[in-house]
Amino acid sequence: MDQNNSKSSSAIVIVGSGLAGYTVIREIRKLDKEIPITLVTKEPGYFYSKPMLSTALAGKKEAAQLISTPAEAMASQLGLNILSETDVHAIDRAKQIINTSKGEITYRQLVLALGADQIHLPLQGNAAHEVLTVNDLEDYAKFRNAISGKKKVAILGAGLIGCEFANDLVLGNYEVDVIDLAPQALGRLIPETAANDLQSKLSAAGVRWHFNTTVQSIDRNSNELNITLANGTLIASDVVLSAVGLKPRLDLAKAAGIATGIGIQVNRELETNAPHVYALGDCAEVEGLVLPYVMPIMQAARALAVTLTGQRTALTYPAMPVMVKTPALATIVSPPAKGVAGQWKTNPVEGGLEARFESDDGKLLGFVLMGTATAQRGALTKELPAILA
Repeated sequence: MDQNNSKSSSAIVIVGSGLAGYTVIREIRKLDKEIPITLVTKEPGYFYSKPMLSTALAGKKEAAQLISTPAEAMASQLGLNILSETDVHAIDRAKQIINTSKGEITYRQLVLALGADQIHLPLQGNAAHEVLTVNDLEDYAKFRNAISGKKKVAILGAGLIGCEFANDLVLGNYEVDVIDLAPQALGRLIPETAANDLQSKLSAAGVRWHFNTTVQSIDRNSNELNITLANGTLIASDVVLSAVGLKPRLDLAKAAGIATGIGIQVNRELETNAPHVYALGDCAEVEGLVLPYVMPIMQAARALAVTLTGQRTALTYPAMPVMVKTPALATIVSPPAKGVAGQWKTNPVEGGLEARFESDDGKLLGFVLMGTATAQRGALTKELPAILA
């Protein structure tokens, strides 16, 4: 049969084989062993832990070693049909069909777990095109190949992923420069005092910081990349890694007339404005929130599985602290809601730091715990308000 002209149908069709896609399938199977599910993915369909991409170097793990389960085993374990290395070209909302590179698939319910792309900065210079990003296992394999036998890596972005990669690379004996327009590391997540502690520990491990500036150009000079910063600093590096943030994948939804904002807009049942079409994970926006972390994805997958199997269930988000994987200084962050009134109060403790974001009447609205203070995670989390009640 010519796959490109084939037609098939499935009760539930899920697009995307990342954590969101596979977790919602696992949750559905806990509730219903029989309902036909088809997973469509542009990737090979294997399962791996994406958060490990920024910590695998120090663990001496190659890309292939991060695959926990191959596609065939996932299909067998979860009783589903996987169309791997398959592009989805369009969604026909009226006919409830998706058009793919391997034919048309009819759905009763469609779940978009499309993920997000790394943001690419518009850079100048003859080597701007050599800047790498790591957003999946294949990207990671290319990155590992690029740094093999090299010594110096420059990272664009001092956010969560940039700091994790910086720590991982210095543990792997690389020289690391981190560049960010912000005045500190983790600028959107933690107060200045906490940032200073993290920067100090990572500096001691070998990271060089370049704050309040941007990259003006990247040029190749023989075997070296010359990075010119806006403040006039010149950095010589072997490889440049960009980790400036994520951009939800919206094109497929937009083309189908599905409402989008920062992400694909969904209600509390994770349903889009198109009947029978849902979204979750890094591509989805729930009441203005796009939370590209593991715990929100798990919460969303559990709620959506119940809805898809017949009982409409609203998503709730409890307080969900995020662990920053920086062994130089263990860090847990639970930032306050955007725009909420209050102030940070920092308290150094033996071997660590506790920072509390409190309202004017003393209620805890967010926190940062570092070093030994991370032991307070459970107790402080109980004090926090829910993100989405």
